[in-house]
Amino acid sequence: MHRRMLGQGLEVSAIGLGAMGMSMSYGPNPGDRDDMIGVLRFAVENGVTLIDTAEVYGPYENEQLVGDAIAPIRDEVVVATKFGWRIVDGQMQGVDSRPEQIRRVAEGSLTRLGVEAIDLFYQHRVDPNVPIEDVAGTVAELVAEGKVKHFGLSEAGANTIRRAHAVFPVTAVQSEYSLWTRDPEAAVLPTCAELGIGFVPFSPLGKGFLTGTVAADATFGAGEIRGRVPRFEADNLAANQAIVDHVRALAEARHAQPGQIALAWLLAQHPFIVPIPGTRRRERILENAGAAAVALSANDIADLNALVDRIGVAGNRYDDSGMAMVGL
Repeated sequence: MHRRMLGQGLEVSAIGLGAMGMSMSYGPNPGDRDDMIGVLRFAVENGVTLIDTAEVYGPYENEQLVGDAIAPIRDEVVVATKFGWRIVDGQMQGVDSRPEQIRRVAEGSLTRLGVEAIDLFYQHRVDPNVPIEDVAGTVAELVAEGKVKHFGLSEAGANTIRRAHAVFPVTAVQSEYSLWTRDPEAAVLPTCAELGIGFVPFSPLGKGFLTGTVAADATFGAGEIRGRVPRFEADNLAANQAIVDHVRALAEARHAQPGQIALAWLLAQHPFIVPIPGTRRRERILENAGAAAVALSANDIADLNALVDRIGVAGNRYDDSGMAMVGL
């Protein structure tokens, strides 16, 4: 797989791997932890060099899983993790990016990941009670101490990105971005392009929707993140099938899979974009990695660019409380 450059000279594979689903959010967790370690190592063997995790995934379990997986291949991977939540009795209890909390999370993440330095340390959500300048300054101190290498932001608005970058260079911004989630295009992506910051789309396959494997009448059980997302409510899910039907038709014409078309479209938007699709399956690792070789024509890209405007998207990407925390 070819490589791409995020900000500050950080080079990674064109497509990374989001590890969250190996520990939470997508139904019952895998019973075999060793198998998930095998999947993570399989991804690296097949050219994936960026692995994304977070303290809050589990919580803590996902970082430990990733740490065990990368132990023998540490030099081959860039590991991204995140701070910014208050965790009480295993539950998120709001945001917390106070400097002392950032330092606590960094020390815990270093231990769980088993690394000497965190390659990319994201603020998971903007904390409106802590100036972003204080957040950036604290991460700068951790970089100076050799505990962190790069600073990132997740779901931050353009003004916050600029303010943070003025204090300490931001390497990457991570936000939801896909064929049916186009929010970053108005302000965040132009800001990243101007400032030389990489952009890392999470949920680039629309939480599985854009793979064409989510039926119009699908239901989601307890512990399933999609059960709390308005777009996956019954009426909205049925209405949104027109989007994936269009992607599926293009995939058939290009001898590719729908998910590969969705990832290839993202890669075509900007050279500094590195999607991080999540999966628990080796065959999906190969399919996602193969998207980097899918060639879309200028007409294909223009057609997909206009897809949402033509068809529309039914339902928000988060519930009201989640939407209130993005773009700050």
